[in-house]
Amino acid sequence: MTINESSENYLETILILSQSLPVVRAVDIAGELDFKKSSVSVAMKHLRENNYITVSDEGWIYLTQAGKEIADMIYERHNLLSSWLERLGVDKDTASEDACKMEHVISKKSFEAIKQHVEKLKD
Repeated sequence: MTINESSENYLETILILSQSLPVVRAVDIAGELDFKKSSVSVAMKHLRENNYITVSDEGWIYLTQAGKEIADMIYERHNLLSSWLERLGVDKDTASEDACKMEHVISKKSFEAIKQHVEKLKD
């Protein structure tokens, strides 16, 4: 099953929020992304129906294993691409914005090549 960019962004946001909050709620996601809570609720329904998240009776949102795998992949891509762009001389804000766009469209093969190149530069 393919997942769209919007869903990837939601999963990544849930992952990031879960690292700093005891529980993640739709209102937290809406605040982080500056979206209406109603838009987030529709997206959470879609993610829940596709088994990327679970939602407790209290409204707490958790990533499933499948959702976490996607979120981890997107988050890794974002971090590596933004730091790589910064090392190339791109300012932090632009690097983060561009990485956010690139993380969704870059092939696994190209990402792995960039990742290996960056690792060689660290050594």
